[in-house]
Amino acid sequence: MKNLQPQEAWAWLQAHPDALFVDVRMEIESLYVGRPPGVVNVPWYEYPDLQPDAHQFAEAVAREASGKDQPLLLICRSGKRTLDAGKALVAAGFSDVQHVVHGFEGDLDERFRRSTLSGWRFAGLPWEQM
Repeated sequence: MKNLQPQEAWAWLQAHPDALFVDVRMEIESLYVGRPPGVVNVPWYEYPDLQPDAHQFAEAVAREASGKDQPLLLICRSGKRTLDAGKALVAAGFSDVQHVVHGFEGDLDERFRRSTLSGWRFAGLPWEQM
């Protein structure tokens, strides 16, 4: 799995128009906090269980993908969930997996706020909010 900084991930997406861009956050996070346009939401875990099921997740991504060789880019809130989700996809046979380091909102600052130090939104990349 490749680790891409947000700007690198954006450039990578432009160079790979066939890529599947997957948001692994819970659906409510993706809708209300914001998300990159064109992203497909496949949660790593969902409310109320909040427990990941790697096999179920890989099957859900497989339903969205054109094949296990389709390039994938994963994003979450801070880049941590995508590490585990990406490992699960590689273990399931996906061969071209990338993730966005620092995710959509980035790391917490000294005031426990996100989007002030790093992340997709901090980098000024395209995003939308429902």
